[in-house]
Amino acid sequence: MKKRMSGFLAVLLCAAVLLSLFPGCSRQAPEKVEYLIGVSQANMRESWRLALIRELKEEAAKHPGVRLIFTDATQNSDKQISDIRRLLACGVDLLIVSPCDVKKITPVVSGVYKSIPVIVMDRVVEGYDYSLFIGPDNRSIGKQAGESVLRMLGGKSGGVLEICGSASSQMSGERSEGFQSSLNQNPNISIRKISIENESRDSTEDHLLQHKSQLDGIRVIFAHNDYMALGACRAIEKLGLKNIRIIGVDGFTGENDGIGLVQKGMIDETITCPTGGREAIQFSLDILQNVAGVPKQEILHSHKVTKENVDAFVENLNKPQTAPPKTIRVGYAQVGTESAWRLANTESIQSAAKEFGIQLFYENADQSPKRQIEAIRKFIAMKVDAIVLSPVIDSGWDEVLREAKQANIPVILSDREITVQDDDMYLTFIGADFVEEGRRAMRWIAENAVPANKNATIRIMELQGTVGASPSVERSLGFREILQEYPNDKIVYTRSGDFTYDGGKQIVEEYLKTHKWDIDVVYAHNDDMALGAAEALEKNGIAPGKDVKIVSIDGTKNALNAIVSGKMNCVVECNPLLGPQLMKAITDLMSGKELPLRIITDEKVFTKENTQETIKSRKY
Repeated sequence: MKKRMSGFLAVLLCAAVLLSLFPGCSRQAPEKVEYLIGVSQANMRESWRLALIRELKEEAAKHPGVRLIFTDATQNSDKQISDIRRLLACGVDLLIVSPCDVKKITPVVSGVYKSIPVIVMDRVVEGYDYSLFIGPDNRSIGKQAGESVLRMLGGKSGGVLEICGSASSQMSGERSEGFQSSLNQNPNISIRKISIENESRDSTEDHLLQHKSQLDGIRVIFAHNDYMALGACRAIEKLGLKNIRIIGVDGFTGENDGIGLVQKGMIDETITCPTGGREAIQFSLDILQNVAGVPKQEILHSHKVTKENVDAFVENLNKPQTAPPKTIRVGYAQVGTESAWRLANTESIQSAAKEFGIQLFYENADQSPKRQIEAIRKFIAMKVDAIVLSPVIDSGWDEVLREAKQANIPVILSDREITVQDDDMYLTFIGADFVEEGRRAMRWIAENAVPANKNATIRIMELQGTVGASPSVERSLGFREILQEYPNDKIVYTRSGDFTYDGGKQIVEEYLKTHKWDIDVVYAHNDDMALGAAEALEKNGIAPGKDVKIVSIDGTKNALNAIVSGKMNCVVECNPLLGPQLMKAITDLMSGKELPLRIITDEKVFTKENTQETIKSRKY
């Protein structure tokens, strides 16, 4: 543990901060405190945040050497910044922060991260300058609510009332986006939308009683939290309305919380929004104790809880974890061997399986979705305990995954995500944030590919990966998102090189046959294509890294060596060594632990300034 304070001064300062920031709290004698963790909350009035505080305290109480200091920003970013400074002055070893305003708090978190670890909760800050983000996927929650509305309406037309939180709430906006995306499938559904600023039960009830006409023709209500859902329920009852179904969000246990409301039949469904408090304390200790394998992001699972499954859901909540079976059998359907990254990925998973004592059955699809489907069916017939899929493309998996679900075999996605009709078809995704990788590549270009003439256009060639594969789709999406901010930067040529060395080389050669070389930057979706492009440029008398800047994604040893030799300029890391995290997740699953929706790995950006020290220890 890094101690920044000691002796009588530390005792006085910590005591003063504890009393001023959280009156009534107590702590053991200072010498018994091993880790002091500061918690900066956006506010302490929302039910969800109160549940988060309760969960943080309950988990911290299991660890005698851990003490927490809480602050309440009262939804004021300036106060939150001041609170964080006061926590730092107290000498906290780690900061947990739930931002009021992402844009205002991002630079503060980035500054703190330079001196101590930071866990961000609920709303992720911009960039990657933090130790870990833990939070829900609010778009997914909204999407799940939309799916429930479609089910309740049975494909027919009808009015839907969406009761949102504050108009300025990022969470509310994301839930609404997800909700709308689901309902777009049925143009006959009319959506009415209202905002309740303080997001409370009483305000919702009062609003609907005062504006009765907003309930005219409404068949389903989606409230962004369970307390607003309860307020809607009370208003409907007082108005004598019938046959209006209600969906809430949060899913806390308790008489007037979401689970209790479903059990009593007051609302039809609640979608759980876990706080992540338990995970935050557990990961805090892992970070402070330098435990390997801490991810960059954990996106928590949300569940639909209805009267049909509520009792089973509650029973499962109280189910204790058990020791995993002595032998765990896992089927692994790999994409192929198209790159150095993929070979390292396969080796990592196979090695980790041996270390964890897991029996792994490996199938190489050689870039064929058909072969992967055949492999999955083979694993189902073998009755393995779990299936790991690194999909060639992102669609076409519904039927075979439905078969796996019917066989009660969980499917975990590794490295690449998929698009399916029902997200319950797979359990979790472990890998990189491909959108963020694309953003990082374009941010580097914007800062470093500056023309002599400020008004000149930066011409970009994009070497895409396999068409339809999630890394290709999402890396393009993230890249273009940042590109929009720079009108003088243009993608002038885009081709797919299928993530291969020869593919990247061929794209450049074909371009040179019909064009005089006029490209300023080559942006490749992986290192192999970038290295192939660099070879083609050199053969044609164009100096890669000098005459044209080359930016790629992966971080293989060959690419890092190319940075050192000056033939490449920037590499955004995409870590292939997913084996330990993957096998730990499978072991946890077999022990009865719920896995998060997504586990995102930690990654860096390499340039000539920071590459040399990494090459020596690079395993791929």
